[in-house]
Amino acid sequence: MLYLLLYPLGTNFTIFNVFRYITFRTIYAGLTAFLICFLLGPWFIQKLKDLQVRQYIRQEGPQSHQKKAGTPTMGGTLILTSLTISVLLWGNLKNGYLWITLFITLTTGLVGFLDDYLMLARKQNKGLSARNKLGCQTLVALLGSLLLYFYPGFSTEITFPFFKHTTVDLGLGYVLFASLVIVAASNAVNLTDGLDGLAIGPMIVASVTYMVFAYVTGHARIAAYLQLAYVPGGGEMSVFCGALAGSGLGFLWFNAYPAQVFMGDVGSLSLGAALGTIAVICKQEILLVLVGGLFVIEALSVIFQVGYFKMTHGRRIFRMAPLHHHFELKGWPEPKVIVRFWIIAIALALVAISTLKIR
Repeated sequence: MLYLLLYPLGTNFTIFNVFRYITFRTIYAGLTAFLICFLLGPWFIQKLKDLQVRQYIRQEGPQSHQKKAGTPTMGGTLILTSLTISVLLWGNLKNGYLWITLFITLTTGLVGFLDDYLMLARKQNKGLSARNKLGCQTLVALLGSLLLYFYPGFSTEITFPFFKHTTVDLGLGYVLFASLVIVAASNAVNLTDGLDGLAIGPMIVASVTYMVFAYVTGHARIAAYLQLAYVPGGGEMSVFCGALAGSGLGFLWFNAYPAQVFMGDVGSLSLGAALGTIAVICKQEILLVLVGGLFVIEALSVIFQVGYFKMTHGRRIFRMAPLHHHFELKGWPEPKVIVRFWIIAIALALVAISTLKIR
């Protein structure tokens, strides 16, 4: 909005020319989202308390988590609010990628909101059924992927990290592939959201990482120099990533151990979907396995645990899944699990960024 309003004034007032720079708008999108989240946070948390929007803790989880019962939840609403306002303020609203990403993020957030609401209404840790939740996520992802497929100039080729000229054009099949990436990312972040600040920390790291990839793939000269797939208009996703990182930092202020608020499914499902969508638009879908490596590890720990349990009729690989619970039950204090998992997320993100030159 500010871009469309103020940049044209640059012909008469040179100071407004700064709005043409994606880097400038990315920085201030991040700061704006952070300030909105930070300033509204105390009021928002108090409103959640007044409305009795409180977390229910499953009995089969670690017993140390029972003290978290009653903590306000659905804090993801605050993240989405600050993210959306910031993107609308600092983004180029003529860019279709921004609107598609917002559509997928907010509609997936609506699915999470419904899941959280049903848990509250039933006063137990049971919202949408797994089938209904996955079905709604898939529908949103398919619609968003179709919009991308028909978006002018959008490529249906998949590129591979560490390789210069290896690409595969999936054609219409790319819609299914992109949907899989978005749904998988959404659920992986959701599974990781089990400790105070555990999910939002790596989300910030992943957002900053994809901020870099969005900028370089959206810049024709830099993309050509680094031998990356050039995405016309894709650089605008840096603004979205900046707002995503900023809103995440603002939320982390209140979600850090001991958490004053939880993000709920409205936050975790939507943020994961946003991350998957950004990866698809930047043509760095495969690299999401590295950038979001912590989320992948957490999701795989659940898949392996459930599969092994069924195959062996009751035996387990881990003491409890997702993986962060395993380390809790081994005696690691919650803050130690969180910070060490953050370190892993940062290390994986650095490896992912290194692929810019290792080709």
